[in-house]
Amino acid sequence: MLPNLAATPNFRGFRILRSCSLAASIALLSACGAGGGDGMGKDANAQTSIPVEVAPASHQTITANYSGTATLEAVGDAQVVAKTTGIVLKLFVEEGMHVQKGQVLAELDSDAARNKLAQASATLKKAQAAYDKADKGFALKITPKADYDSTKYDLETQKAIVDGAQIDLSYTRVVAPISGVIAKRSVKLGNLVQLNQAMFQIVDLDPLEAVLNVPERDLDTLKAGQPVRMRVDALGGKSFDGSIARIAPVVDAASGTFRVTCAFRDSTATLKPGMFGRIEVTYDQRHDALVVPRNAIVEEDGVSSVFVVEPAPPKDDKKDGKQAPKGKAGEAVAAETAKPAPPAFVAKRRVVKTGYAEGDRIEIRDGLADGERVITIGRNAVREGTEVQVLESASKSPDAMASVASTEKHS
Repeated sequence: MLPNLAATPNFRGFRILRSCSLAASIALLSACGAGGGDGMGKDANAQTSIPVEVAPASHQTITANYSGTATLEAVGDAQVVAKTTGIVLKLFVEEGMHVQKGQVLAELDSDAARNKLAQASATLKKAQAAYDKADKGFALKITPKADYDSTKYDLETQKAIVDGAQIDLSYTRVVAPISGVIAKRSVKLGNLVQLNQAMFQIVDLDPLEAVLNVPERDLDTLKAGQPVRMRVDALGGKSFDGSIARIAPVVDAASGTFRVTCAFRDSTATLKPGMFGRIEVTYDQRHDALVVPRNAIVEEDGVSSVFVVEPAPPKDDKKDGKQAPKGKAGEAVAAETAKPAPPAFVAKRRVVKTGYAEGDRIEIRDGLADGERVITIGRNAVREGTEVQVLESASKSPDAMASVASTEKHS
C-alpha cells in the first residue's frame, strides 16, 4: 500500500509554499500587464488614427483646355528645280538666308539660250519683212489673199518662237518662287544641272502650322480663331501663342477624329519646321468655380468621390467603467488626462460631380461646399469613418508626411 503523502507534514508545507509562489507570480504579471496594457492601448489608438494632408475647397478661376501633340510644318515649302539645262556659273544664296519672291538664287550658262534667241529674232525680222510686202501688195490688190494669209501666219508663228527663246533664256536665272528661308542647297558652283533637277528648298517660317487630330466629341467646343498655346520640348518647354486657323468640315470615319490646324507666328524665328510641340486650346473659362486639388479625386467604377474630414463625435469616458488608480500612479494618469488632446477627425466619403480640369486642379460641380477640407495625401489609406490625424503641410512636417507615404504604401 502506498503511503498517504497528503497527510505528511512535509507535503502540506510544499503545497503551501507552491501556492504562495503562484500567487506572487500572478500579482507580478498583473502589475506588468496593467502597465503594458496602457501602452498597447495608446499604440492601438495611434495606429487607428491615419495621418493625412488636406486642402480646402475654394472658389477660383479655371479654364477648360484641350491638350494634344503635333509637329510643326511650314505653310510654304517650295522645291526650286532647274527649268533648263546648263552649268551653274553663279550662286547668290546659301542655306539659312532669307529670300524674297522673285529674287535671283543662281545663274546658269546662257550662251546656248542666247544663240537660239538670236536665231529666232533674225527669222522674225525676215518674216516681218515678208508680211509687210504682202500687206502692201494685198492693199493694192496685187498679192493674192492666200499669200497674204501665209505670210501673216508665218509672222505670228515666228513671234511665238522668239517668245519661247526669251523664256528659255530667263530660265538661266533661277529665281525664288516664294519668300522664305533657304532650307537646302542641292547644287554646287560648276555643276551641270539637268531639266527638273532640284536645286534649292525654300520654306516659309511665318506662320508655322501644327495639325491636331481631335476626337469628334470635341467638335462643338473648338472654333476657328480660338487662342492656343504650344510648349516646345526642344526649347526647354518655352511657350508660344497662336490661334486655330481652320477646322476640317469632315470627321475621319476610320479614326473618329477631325483635323484642327493651328497657326503660330514667331518674329524671333525660334520655331522651326519639324519641332514637336504640346498644344493646349483654351475654349472656356469660369471665374467662380469651386476647385480642389486633382489628387483628392477617387475614381471607382466610373464614380468620382472625395474624402472629407469632419470632427469626430465626442467620446464618453464614463461608459468604459474604469476608475483611475490611487496613489502616485493615479496622479500620473490624472496629469496625462489633463493634457489637451489633439482634435479628432474622421474621413467621410462624398460622391461629387466634376467639371473642368486644369493642371493639378479640378472643378467640383456638385457634392461639396466651399471651405470643406478634402484629403489629398493619404486618401488611399482611409475608408468611410476612418479616424484621421490632419497634418499642416508636407513642408512643415516632413517626418509626418513620410508616415503618410508609408501608410499609403502598405494600405
